[in-house]
Amino acid sequence: MLTTLALIATLASDSARFPVVTSENLEGRTLTLPTDFAGERNVVFVAFLQKQQKDVDTWVPFVKPLLARTPGTDYYEIPTIKRMIAPMRWMINRGMRGGIDDGAARERTITLYIDKEPFKRALAITDEQTIHVLVVDRAGRVWWRATGAFSAEKGAALEAALTRRDAAGAY
Repeated sequence: MLTTLALIATLASDSARFPVVTSENLEGRTLTLPTDFAGERNVVFVAFLQKQQKDVDTWVPFVKPLLARTPGTDYYEIPTIKRMIAPMRWMINRGMRGGIDDGAARERTITLYIDKEPFKRALAITDEQTIHVLVVDRAGRVWWRATGAFSAEKGAALEAALTRRDAAGAY
């Protein structure tokens, strides 16, 4: 029988990899992910719907101090939207920029305007109705995953994932 923790947060399979995507953060800087993630391990919040921001926001008060005490880590918010023409992307990004006063938060927000199906397949995401929280390294390896709003149990599992080393001693 699986424990509640096992149902909530699972180790990622070796087959799930963050695909290579290029986009701009809300400060206009072009990034190619996963290689441009700043941390050795990165907490990545993948959201598909605007209303899911409230679930991302439940994690941030836990993640910020966790990263401060976990060297080599960072976090990103990745709103994921279908491909669209440049004027529409500009309008959406402008609206998001206007709603985020914190420059560091705008740096961490990278909106993907992509064909979502291959992206979701690469990450083994089958449901757009909730956020997906991933720990990803710069090579694209997914070390850990959870879905939905923050809970203490998920937070403890995330902290363990950020401090776990692999067999070679790497994070």
